[in-house]
Amino acid sequence: MARNPAQVANIVDNIRRFFQVLNEHSKHVERETGLTGSQLWAIKTIAGAEPIKPSELARRMYLHPATVVGLIDRLVNRGLVVRDRSEQDRRVVEIRLTEAGRRLLRSAPEVPQEMIVEGLEGLTSEKLSRVADGMEELVVILGAQGLAPQLLLSSEVNIPAQGQA
Repeated sequence: MARNPAQVANIVDNIRRFFQVLNEHSKHVERETGLTGSQLWAIKTIAGAEPIKPSELARRMYLHPATVVGLIDRLVNRGLVVRDRSEQDRRVVEIRLTEAGRRLLRSAPEVPQEMIVEGLEGLTSEKLSRVADGMEELVVILGAQGLAPQLLLSSEVNIPAQGQA
């Protein structure tokens, strides 16, 4: 039995709240824009720094570059962004919003991933370390240390069967 059942109950309730807010925000984003939260976050990030290289977009979104390439592909296919060759160095690809991307952005809601990153970046080093330690403990409890991180609430998430971490 837990050493402090009230504290465990509070943690479990907070985890439920966390997922409830993520789910509600993500559904709202998708209803309003037709995009996933990650796709909208990418558009907002591009808008704030365009033209932007895919590697810089990955850095700003705390994502692996290969993940960002897939995001960009989907946004290009929807006509929201374009890939251009840099004027200074033709080997360099830069991402820019299209007019359709700008129109979508004008009425776009907040994105949960953006809220989380901005909140975490605003924490003191001490608080950030405590959050990191707590999240690491939850990952260990779930046996998920070996899972590759994936986009939040993505249809591409693979959840292993119990004990297959």
